[in-house]
Amino acid sequence: MYKNFRGAGVALITPFLEDLQIDYPALGRLVEYQIENHMDFLVVLGTTAETATLSAAEKQSLIDFVINKTAGRLPIIVGVGGNSTSEVLEQLKSLNLKKADGILSVVPYYNKPSQEGIYQHFMAIAAASPVPVVLYNVPGRTSVSMSAETTLRLAHDAKNIVGTKEASGNFGEIIKILKGKPDHFNVISGDDNLVVPITSIGGEGVISVAANLFPRLIASMTHYAMNGDFGNAAAIQQELQPIIEDLFAEGNPSGIKAAMHSAGMTENRVRLPLVPVSEKLYGELAEKTKRLL
Repeated sequence: MYKNFRGAGVALITPFLEDLQIDYPALGRLVEYQIENHMDFLVVLGTTAETATLSAAEKQSLIDFVINKTAGRLPIIVGVGGNSTSEVLEQLKSLNLKKADGILSVVPYYNKPSQEGIYQHFMAIAAASPVPVVLYNVPGRTSVSMSAETTLRLAHDAKNIVGTKEASGNFGEIIKILKGKPDHFNVISGDDNLVVPITSIGGEGVISVAANLFPRLIASMTHYAMNGDFGNAAAIQQELQPIIEDLFAEGNPSGIKAAMHSAGMTENRVRLPLVPVSEKLYGELAEKTKRLL
């Protein structure tokens, strides 16, 4: 993976107003908050952005807004994925990615493709992408996991496939990837609660949900771990663990949006089929957020 995709990355939420239109002023403040608190790169249109609920026009608008707001201060990765290879290729043609630094593309969901199907899907994307490609393995959402063998095959066969966001939680497979990967390919944690363990075995950081609200803590933890200071990194990981569990207890991004609302950062709005968290969980998130900020 290119050097500027290492470290602490954030999967940005899409803030919504009461009428569920995009809250661009809140998004602008969020981008500045990430930059001020030492994040290394931004991810636009990830799972946490509720991308599945966004129109094509909204997607392009979000890409343009974040790129313009960031103004080159941090690298930007754009989520471009789906379960129809031809539609993903069409997105790569239709989206303006000229100022993006890379794309993040998820393993195809619902179809349950074979490993060969996954390989061919990503090779087609690599051939069409105007920017480097980061794979995204998240079997909890896709129902199929990309094997270490397939990941390594892609890493060796396509030089512009530069890394993977690993959210499988399967350390045996992650170790195989780390052992067999080429030098240009990095492994990034897709789980906030596994940043330190994955970095300790050779990973190169995280794409974080919790960083929307706690960028300084996530950045410090990640940077400590990447510099071999696992004592300080582990202390932050342990401090964050209770709220990380709550952030995902009733779904993402419902949890992070509730916590951010309690801190006065955004409206507590998600688009159906997601709904806001329960009052009980909101209270727990608000209490833990207050202690950490």
